[in-house]
Amino acid sequence: MARLTELLTDLVRRREKALLGGGAEKLEQRRERGQMTARERLVGLFDSDTFQEFGLHVRHETRHFGMEKRELAGDGVITGIGFTEGRAVASYSQDFTVAGGSLGKIHSQKICNIMDYAGTNGMPVVAFNDSGGARIQEGVESLAGYGQVFVRNVRMSGVVPQIAVIAGPCAGGASYSPALMDFIIMTKSNANMFICGPDVIRAATGQITTMEEIGSAAAHATISGNIHFVADDDAHAIAIVQRLLSYLPSNNVMDPPHEPVENLTLSEDPGMNALVPESDKEPIDAYLVIDRLVDEGSFMEVQPDFAGNVLIGFARIGGIVVGIIANQSMVKAGTLDIDASDKAARFINFLDCFNIPIVTLVDVPGFLPGVTQELGGIIRHGAKMLYAYGNSTSPKITVFMRKAYGGAYLAMCSRDMGADLAFAWPSAEIAVMGADGAVNILYRRELQDAENPDERRAELAAEYREQFASPYLSASKGFVTDIIEPSSTRSAVALGLRSLLSKRETRPPKKHGNIPL
Repeated sequence: MARLTELLTDLVRRREKALLGGGAEKLEQRRERGQMTARERLVGLFDSDTFQEFGLHVRHETRHFGMEKRELAGDGVITGIGFTEGRAVASYSQDFTVAGGSLGKIHSQKICNIMDYAGTNGMPVVAFNDSGGARIQEGVESLAGYGQVFVRNVRMSGVVPQIAVIAGPCAGGASYSPALMDFIIMTKSNANMFICGPDVIRAATGQITTMEEIGSAAAHATISGNIHFVADDDAHAIAIVQRLLSYLPSNNVMDPPHEPVENLTLSEDPGMNALVPESDKEPIDAYLVIDRLVDEGSFMEVQPDFAGNVLIGFARIGGIVVGIIANQSMVKAGTLDIDASDKAARFINFLDCFNIPIVTLVDVPGFLPGVTQELGGIIRHGAKMLYAYGNSTSPKITVFMRKAYGGAYLAMCSRDMGADLAFAWPSAEIAVMGADGAVNILYRRELQDAENPDERRAELAAEYREQFASPYLSASKGFVTDIIEPSSTRSAVALGLRSLLSKRETRPPKKHGNIPL
């Protein structure tokens, strides 16, 4: 018994030492800066007392350019599994108090082990990134370690959801693991992400910049589009992770966490009718449409500050988890440009990975015209949306609210591009192009000879809408499932989702397709 007591005492001592990471003083310094410690982030993520750590007693000795060896607790990363709202989740949290959270061989092995465990057992991965980058003194082994992590990000893509939290520095090659994951959350302060910092950029190019300009959460959320959510602090980032997980299945062979209501309400919503403007030249706020369409308070927007002409996000309709893609005519008239196409296509691909139904709300006059867009590759970027929708086997419901012109009509998931159900409001216009442009092309000479060109143009535009752009024309040819009142949209979509939950669709056998990148 005495021997066991001695062993247990030693275990407690070793455990307490490991829990201190880089030492009590460094942990307190983190808290003073408003940051959680690496371990506190995991405690905040998981349900109380459910965290099981992998590799608590891992030790690694390192030497700093001829200086004495020192022991690195856990080699600078904490890994393990736990439960979030009762669901198993794997996570790792880099510990900046231990050698700056730098990645070396053992550090990488711990991350790879927990990712392998997550892949084998079908559970999401949440990564807290807070690292100074590759451990210089380990040389190529640290680079190889990053390669091992990256290849696991790729292998698990579409198998389990992967979420990254940027809660500290994330520099150079370290930024590629988050970039390979499904969603990135970044804190407003104490965090940055970049390939080359301001000093390197100045030395290499002569350009003068700041970390705020190239590596901050604001820069990545609004300009580069690299991140999906901005968090006020670590606690807020964890709350975003938890809410995001509530919409996702644990893996690709499980259904999304639907919560279908027993008594589906199919009543009309007159308020939706009131959202349709009198003039087709007035914008319609897609946020207001989404709010009335989805279950109250359920819309979780993704990338709200990037490419605002397209809105994307998760929601529930009658308790069914859906992904929403909507043109926002309040921004750039709802046109599709390079950034909007990338934003939507990436989200559609994710939804398809995990069989999450897709609801598309259409009010698109076309692709954004301009030399910058053409030379920037709008053809290639717009094709990503066509590829994403055409490749998707998830249930898909499209609602044509107003404009749906040209190639953008197809890019927003028409029946031909795979929509299982396509509903149109009476206000919808589906055509090769808008009435004004068509009239200028088709009736140019007649307008030149008219006594009152403006009056005649208006008459011809009205005729064009009736003869060539009417939703009834599309419905008569089977391109629209039904024409519905706006007030019936929620009930039509909710019923459609219920019928599509049993959808099963396969694609021709192949290694993989070749998406235009």
